[in-house]
Amino acid sequence: MFRYIALLWDHTIERHAAVAKRLGDGLEARPGWQAALLAPGLKVFTAGARQGINGSYPLPAQGGVVVGKLFRRRDIDTTGSTDVEFTLKEADRLRRTRGRSLIEGFWGRYVAFFRDAANGSFVIRDPSGTLPCYRMQHEGVWIVFSWLDDVLSAMPCVRTPAINWEGIEAHILLGLLGGRETALCGVWQVLPGECTLLSPTGASCALAWNAVAIARAAEDPPPTEAARRLRHTVRACAQAWANCYDRILLRLSGGVDSAILLSCLDRGVTSAEVVCLNYHSAGSDSDERAYARLAAVRAGRTLIERERDDGFRLEALIDVARTPTPGHYVGRMGASRMDAELAAAHGASAMFTGGGGDQLFFELRCTWPAADYLKNRGPGIGFAAAAMDAARLGRVSVWHAIRSAVADCIRPPDPWQGIGGHLRLVGVAALQTSCRRERFIHPALVPNPDLPVGKLHQTQDLTLPFEYYDPCLQDAAPELVNPLLSQPLIELCLRLPTYSLTRGGRGRALARDAFAADIPHEIACRRSKGGMDEHVALVLARNLTFAKSLLLDGRLVERGILDRKKVEAALSGSPAALSAYVGEVLNCIGVEAWLNRWPATSPALAA
Repeated sequence: MFRYIALLWDHTIERHAAVAKRLGDGLEARPGWQAALLAPGLKVFTAGARQGINGSYPLPAQGGVVVGKLFRRRDIDTTGSTDVEFTLKEADRLRRTRGRSLIEGFWGRYVAFFRDAANGSFVIRDPSGTLPCYRMQHEGVWIVFSWLDDVLSAMPCVRTPAINWEGIEAHILLGLLGGRETALCGVWQVLPGECTLLSPTGASCALAWNAVAIARAAEDPPPTEAARRLRHTVRACAQAWANCYDRILLRLSGGVDSAILLSCLDRGVTSAEVVCLNYHSAGSDSDERAYARLAAVRAGRTLIERERDDGFRLEALIDVARTPTPGHYVGRMGASRMDAELAAAHGASAMFTGGGGDQLFFELRCTWPAADYLKNRGPGIGFAAAAMDAARLGRVSVWHAIRSAVADCIRPPDPWQGIGGHLRLVGVAALQTSCRRERFIHPALVPNPDLPVGKLHQTQDLTLPFEYYDPCLQDAAPELVNPLLSQPLIELCLRLPTYSLTRGGRGRALARDAFAADIPHEIACRRSKGGMDEHVALVLARNLTFAKSLLLDGRLVERGILDRKKVEAALSGSPAALSAYVGEVLNCIGVEAWLNRWPATSPALAA
């Protein structure tokens, strides 16, 4: 897997330079690591680089380097993968604009490092946030990295971070941490679209790309034009990614998003060999093979069908990688191993998925689009149609949709609305102390971003990047590629109103219309959505003994974040209790497994 580590320091301070040399020498000595840039005050190293997939793009005169994968905006419709080479003019403009020109002229999966003689060294993470980016400081030297285990194993002098318990509480409540703080003290996230200036005295962060500002610049083209633009952008992004690889394994669930993605990868526009993979299991919502077969036949691609592993042992989670925050491990139960085996068998270095479609195309059971219409365009004959669409989408009466729309327009939209309301095992103290800690959500969302309520929630979802690395198999896993979460497509969907995305009262309505001629009619029109609830419930039921020992004797209960009596009731063995708590229990198991990878106390970075 592709990773990077960068060292940034003030090269005029001798002791900092000595520390940077010691850290860099240790990294260079490790097999597989190569220097992408060696300059005064800035060293960047990469591992797992592959031509045309992930590499480094140096700026002239050792001015900096971009690591990952870059595409030029102007080449988005170009067939075939094109290389990027920075000119002196582009490099100068990048420094002058503090990264804005990079974000405006390019897209992809990247993190950029560049030097500025007057200010120091900057770090920019691409707006999709695909490639992770974290920072920590050691004896005056900033370490910026994608994979924490690399730092801890290659640099033993760097102390082990301490657990940030407020971050753990926020993670339990929010599901994911969208702010700069992580679940480890002294380890911060560089946010997607953020430019961070690092100096010996601290960090100065500014959003060079702001999802809220883009959402405010709303566009409302006619439905046919909106559908045309959506189809064009999806196809262009998907094909650009596909042309980076010779062989691709595509996760074909049978839903709309993966069917759309597959339709963009037909043989006429990409030379990559695409093999589709569908997982199924027993249960009312867990077998979508019929839909997957329709999509594969339509595209003329091979489909592999595999049954999910219901014999998966939760003990395997104890060996998850040391990451700055706990991951979401439920969807990987058993699938990681099969993904890796099938990718290796077919020579596929990448796994493509339709991840991100729910957020982009707006698949939510709610009445928010009516409120968004009322805020953007006011009452009138159009609002009546929007209210009827919202009633269908939310499965409520028209009058209920109208009342909700008016109420949502009157009160300021709240990114914290409903936070923690679904949790049943969390202790009261944790709910009371963490529910308003704004530093754990994206700073663009606070204070009140003044967006319509539906667009606010869509924007909030799109500021949370998907996991790039597999925390279970790590190097053995194929590279994860989610083409729908590409910057040009994110920007387009942020600008389109939610009532345009759901016209007619259907989730993903615009996407369904845009690709109606490209995907099977049965998939374009389906209202059901597959899942794996019954599968994960079965796995948990077969692992109850382990679950009890891990949670009841774990640190979440010890610190009062989980209520022991409630956990005991959930794990009593009663089928009704288990089904009611399965998602929350598995999430807590993942957090507890992550906690076990860190010492109970650490003197390191808490100060």
